[in-house]
Amino acid sequence: MLPPVLAKNDKQANWLILVFSFVVFAAVVLLSRIKLDVDLGFDVHVFAQLNAIINSIVSLLLLAGLMVVKQGKYLLHKRIMVTALVLSVIFLLSYISHHLLAGDTRFGDIDHDGVVSEAEKALAGPKRMVYYIILITHIPLAGIILPFILYTAYRALTGEWPKHVKLARITWPVWLYVSVTGVLVYLLISPYY
Repeated sequence: MLPPVLAKNDKQANWLILVFSFVVFAAVVLLSRIKLDVDLGFDVHVFAQLNAIINSIVSLLLLAGLMVVKQGKYLLHKRIMVTALVLSVIFLLSYISHHLLAGDTRFGDIDHDGVVSEAEKALAGPKRMVYYIILITHIPLAGIILPFILYTAYRALTGEWPKHVKLARITWPVWLYVSVTGVLVYLLISPYY
């Protein structure tokens, strides 16, 4: 195991993790309700594509992180997981940018009028149900995973390995699910951008 890089201070860590998680959650919820009418001179859906790319990389990093930690390569595991965290911050900024600039997209809205008619629903077919099933599991898990990720990282940085492993057994599969389903959501909704 690696030596701790942070001094243990659960009270301060709890405060910082909860405040940061709340601020991020509130920012995502509030800013997703706002659409800026700005012409940047390029298709703002490039942010959604970037999000899918980042989520794909994070998914691969999570799998690699699990693989190397099982091999006892703790320093490599740490580097991989820190990279996944940094990419997740970049994802968050890109996600907020996309929603601020593009607004909402409705699944099946072929004519982009903001209303999905019965004819458009019929054209979307069973993909529509698949999309919504994935989405209704993705959104709440994406909303709650951040503090778990931060607590898991905190336990590693303080060298509390049994607590880190215990949390990672919960955090890792949920984080992987959120990142993989984020890509699926993009692939399913992108034809309607």
